[in-house]
Amino acid sequence: MTETLDRLSEQYEASVPSDLRDSRSFEWYLETLYEDPKVARNAHQRLADMFDHYGTTTEDGVVEYELASEDPLGEGANTFFGREVHESIHEFVNKVKSGARGLGPEKRIILLLGPVGSGKSDVDRQVRRYYEDYTARDEGRLYTFRWTDLCSVIDDQDPNDDTVVSPMHQDPLVLLPQEQRQQVIDDLNEELDAPYSLRNEQALDPESEFYMDELLAHYDDDLQAVLENHVEVTRLVASENRRDCIETFEPKDKKNQDETELTGDVNYSKLAVYGESDPRAFDYAGAFCNANRGIFSGEELLKLQREFLYDFLHATQEQTIKPKNNPRIDIDQVILGRTNMPEYRDKRADEKMEAFNDRTKRVDFPYVLEYEQEANIYDKLLSNADVPDVHVEPHTLDMAGLFGVLTRVREPDTDNIGLLEKAKAYNGELDDVEDVDPEKLREEAEDAGDREGMAGVSPRFVGDEIAAAIMESMDRERGFLSPLTVFNRLEDNLPQHGSIPEEKVEDYQRVLELVREEYKERAIEDVRHALAYDLDEIQRQGEKYMDHVMAYIDDDTVADELTGREQDPDETFLRAVEEQLGVPRDRKDDFRQEVSNWVSRRAREGEPFDPQDNDRLRRALERKLWEDKKHNINFSALVSNADVDEEQDNEWVAALVDRGYSEDGAREVLEFAGAEVAKAELES
Repeated sequence: MTETLDRLSEQYEASVPSDLRDSRSFEWYLETLYEDPKVARNAHQRLADMFDHYGTTTEDGVVEYELASEDPLGEGANTFFGREVHESIHEFVNKVKSGARGLGPEKRIILLLGPVGSGKSDVDRQVRRYYEDYTARDEGRLYTFRWTDLCSVIDDQDPNDDTVVSPMHQDPLVLLPQEQRQQVIDDLNEELDAPYSLRNEQALDPESEFYMDELLAHYDDDLQAVLENHVEVTRLVASENRRDCIETFEPKDKKNQDETELTGDVNYSKLAVYGESDPRAFDYAGAFCNANRGIFSGEELLKLQREFLYDFLHATQEQTIKPKNNPRIDIDQVILGRTNMPEYRDKRADEKMEAFNDRTKRVDFPYVLEYEQEANIYDKLLSNADVPDVHVEPHTLDMAGLFGVLTRVREPDTDNIGLLEKAKAYNGELDDVEDVDPEKLREEAEDAGDREGMAGVSPRFVGDEIAAAIMESMDRERGFLSPLTVFNRLEDNLPQHGSIPEEKVEDYQRVLELVREEYKERAIEDVRHALAYDLDEIQRQGEKYMDHVMAYIDDDTVADELTGREQDPDETFLRAVEEQLGVPRDRKDDFRQEVSNWVSRRAREGEPFDPQDNDRLRRALERKLWEDKKHNINFSALVSNADVDEEQDNEWVAALVDRGYSEDGAREVLEFAGAEVAKAELES
């Protein structure tokens, strides 16, 4: 046990900044700034650099920040999925970076807007968590100061206040008068390697200004004596729990809202000591005070009363707060707010809120619109939980994700695809289909009204039903979770879920039927695969297909497999493969050239030919193999259990297990889709 405690203690000690509890001189701080000017960054600049610090990747013009896409601190436990989310994070960071350059957003509220469960709160929480970590690193360090030995100079100073930490955690630079401070900042900007310039025009908070005036009077305006004898510079690390540089603010009952929650109030314990008008009797415990040098995060911000929101006008445009019976106090913080669409529309419609609305920069956080990315959200929920020993069958999470996405996607305006095809296009499945352009579909949806994905069922609802389906499977002693069980849960609970409007239930039920049909097609494909799949045969047929394609393109001949004689490419065989994908005769040349280019590219990269690596060719060959072998299958065994040969049944189950099914799940899908396969073939 002692060894364990020693190890934990060493780990903790290593995680704490080495200079956290050190006190330094103001002169040391100036020297530090000249060595590393970034130490003097403001909140927007420090937050902007934080996003880049943990790494970035760029895809299709969208920067993905690894603190969201990889979550290095949490080893991937809190990753975000979906193009829409990363586009929103990119837009959010760009606003912070614009604020870092002084382009205007530093004087605005960044309002994260989206439906329930769209991830805006999770992103906000992730940003705060990483800001804590970043400020604990050398790259993100910041400093503040404290007044010391005050009782030796100020006669009426309470002995308990002999040492006073800067109430607003201000940068030690504010101790310099503005003219001298600007000289330092000009020097620092000459050495600064950053896309922004350092700025600091803040005044000391009223309490610190009081101490500075008293001390300067004592030392005959000798600023150096004040700084050397009564100022210590200390490391400042953001902490939401300690309310240092990070503050989360939640609206209370409208009848009990008080602006002092934001701006601070009188410290009644000090009134008897200093008197009401003395700045030392003020309690800097308001949310804006606590958030200084960091992040103010307002949850459901627009639920605040109109009068209460007026405090944000000064906090944004003027970057000051105005407590009751006190002068203005300068602040330096990134102000975030989160809200949903009904609250946003309500405030937008209020003419008296025009000034507030003008000071907000909206960042939409829609739901995910790629169903495989949506499935990753559910998979993350399961991986972060103590899931019972239940096997999640193939397609289960994908089909749940597809249902969620279909409730969010607008009906396409074009006649050549339906709602399901549109969702597949967003998922990247129809890139090879002519006249289906996902980007054009997105633009058409944007032109139709509110941003697509701002309505529909939330991942939270679907995730809850998946969780309930898992427990239901356990209750029924089923060791697997299948799409069929999830479908039943969704169908049963759509009408009674509080977040789903009654008028939408019928539409969502129709969507669920679309998903059932899509799953049936996939299950049938899996069963066909189990009945007829032969990896060696697919490889052989693939090689044959490519030999004939290359001969066709080169206007050459190919050796016959049996006789070895040279012959023209077998057009009947080529078309038998291509028709499995619905490639029309007038497009066959394009398809053959596409496959030929793919093979040539792999050859240049030193990769051998493998039809498994080309999704379209693989599907075509698998379906061709099915057509060739289905005549030798006993379909009556799939219709009537009495006719099942145990050895054959075990082979089918084993083939499905190879595709990711459990044994019981394989038997369920054989029963569900096998009969459909048999019926179709017996009727043909």
